[in-house]
Amino acid sequence: MATCVRKVASKVFGVSRGGKQEGKDTWWWNDEVQRAIKEKECFKRLHLDKSAANIEGYKLVKRVAKRAVSVAKGKAYDDLYQRLGTKEGEKDIYRMVRIRERKTRDINQIKCIKDGTDRLLVKDEIMDRWREYFNKFNGDSESPTS
Repeated sequence: MATCVRKVASKVFGVSRGGKQEGKDTWWWNDEVQRAIKEKECFKRLHLDKSAANIEGYKLVKRVAKRAVSVAKGKAYDDLYQRLGTKEGEKDIYRMVRIRERKTRDINQIKCIKDGTDRLLVKDEIMDRWREYFNKFNGDSESPTS
């Protein structure tokens, strides 16, 4: 049944290749963090051979990497807060606010809507549907453009 539902859904809605994934926040990474993360690649060995030695080795390296990340991130944020407290940092505050506001905007704008009979409308038909909806909502019998 699940296969049937997937087939029908992909036939009706189509298949997308997925959206752009948000990158990880790495502005605070330093050489020590990068080295610790690189050493954590022993996970690949753990995936191939789940021996007790590999498990313990991975846990140790993971713990060291977490500690390095925590220390570096804390130091970077302390430096950032110190810089933002100065007169020169005031511009940075406004820049950060603009970036945050830009990231929270709704970029997934409506590309299609359905009409009264649940038929999918695209592009130019959308404006006609909005006009029809608002005319019905306002109780007008004719559109203002006619």
